[in-house]
Amino acid sequence: MIKSKKILSLIIAGVLGVSMLTGCSQNDGSNASNENKETDSKKQKNIGITQLVEHPSLDKAKKGFIKALEDKGYKDGDNIKIDFQNAQNDMPTTQSIASKFVSDKKDLIYAISTPSAQAAYNATKDIPIIMTAVTDPVEAGLVKSLEKPGGNVSGTSDYLSIDKTLELVKTLTPKAKKIGVIYNTSEVNSKIQVDSLHDYAKKNNYEVVEKGISSSSEVNQAISSLVGKIDVLYVPTDNLIVSSMPIVSKVANENKIPIIASEEGSVSSGALACCGIDYEKLGYKAGELAIEVLEGKSVGDIPVTTLDETEIIINEDTLKALDMQKLSADNIKYIKSDENAKSTK
Repeated sequence: MIKSKKILSLIIAGVLGVSMLTGCSQNDGSNASNENKETDSKKQKNIGITQLVEHPSLDKAKKGFIKALEDKGYKDGDNIKIDFQNAQNDMPTTQSIASKFVSDKKDLIYAISTPSAQAAYNATKDIPIIMTAVTDPVEAGLVKSLEKPGGNVSGTSDYLSIDKTLELVKTLTPKAKKIGVIYNTSEVNSKIQVDSLHDYAKKNNYEVVEKGISSSSEVNQAISSLVGKIDVLYVPTDNLIVSSMPIVSKVANENKIPIIASEEGSVSSGALACCGIDYEKLGYKAGELAIEVLEGKSVGDIPVTTLDETEIIINEDTLKALDMQKLSADNIKYIKSDENAKSTK
């Protein structure tokens, strides 16, 4: 009987021992799983930035994006790796950059400009894309709607009612009757703005004289052909034209043609004035949206954002060159021409 009790005690001890070992084994596995999840979340993220062309406004959009990431603890070379590529205004290169980002399996693509965003979207429907400096994402075929983008694209739009910009024509050149415009016929965003220009002109009794081009080599001839035919030149957020602004402003200012632009970069390059948005703030907001994606949110569920805040910017050097006087309004920012613009005068 005593022997039986000893055997029973040994059996119970053995069962308890096995249970304890099993429990420890399960706990170790759970801890390892949790550690793996933490490692995955902290894994370095690879971000590809594709920019169509070097230009002050687009450069600011890039700067703002990186600043937003840094402010939230995302440091290049640490927990993120940024691969920046500039297509230098060459469309095939833009497409090649997008394809390379896809083959490199980037975790996120930041596309600065409409053509850059379109190239990225055409290259992948899987990698999340945050766009910026895109005037009309719906018309460009990038999102279903601004409120519910769907798909793999969202970001920030630089859309601004053309009425705000063209009101400067009335204020600065009240005698003007003919508005000229040069634009790249291949850029969807430019066509949209030119259509809006025609609508505005019709309502306000202006005549529009337009000149469409397809390459930078045509810029000088295009602006020169408008001399004597227009009273003021309107420049949309056209990547080809704004990157050629020193040439455009040189011809226009020499012939006393005021340029009303759509963003500050063009004004610093010699245009007379603009009513525009802050592209660094636009890029910063895009960076905040990118962080949401990096932290797990579906990009298609993030509404496209625009900036409501605008400012009037006037180039003092151009104002003097056109023999015009400063306005007395308080809400105006006066700036000087940058060195590139000055060197062409």
